[in-house]
Amino acid sequence: MSSTKSDQLDDTDRALLRLLSKNARSSGSALASELGIAESTVSLRVRRLQRSGHITGYHADIDLTALGAPIQAIIAVRLTKHARAEIERFRAEAPTWPGVMALFHMGGRDDYLLHLAAHDSAELRDFVIDYLTGHPAVAHTETNLVFEHARGTGWYQLLN
Repeated sequence: MSSTKSDQLDDTDRALLRLLSKNARSSGSALASELGIAESTVSLRVRRLQRSGHITGYHADIDLTALGAPIQAIIAVRLTKHARAEIERFRAEAPTWPGVMALFHMGGRDDYLLHLAAHDSAELRDFVIDYLTGHPAVAHTETNLVFEHARGTGWYQLLN
């Protein structure tokens, strides 16, 4: 039986990850108090979780509407062919295009999903025309507007 990263976690590590996922700005003393352990232990464990790849970064959730970009879309992309060079080129370019929030490489009918934010529908249309329909690797796109986004917490169960 092969071990996984999750096999290396004890109950305290899992509780620490849950707390940090809820508020990554929690102080070491607040985390220590919540977990009932020393602040130095929290610090050591957080560093170990970072080194092991369990914690890959800390992020701020930004209100895009407040920034003037209220339009979000998920754009399904199918490539013309599945040559490694074309896939790698698309994979390298797409995350850097204006408004791209995330890129998902998919199995199934679509090859990629792009999560995009835009100031208005004209900017969204222009993005599709400028970056997708003219891209030599892209055969087909389908744009779906996002009306609402709710962050999930069901993944916390994976920490049990």
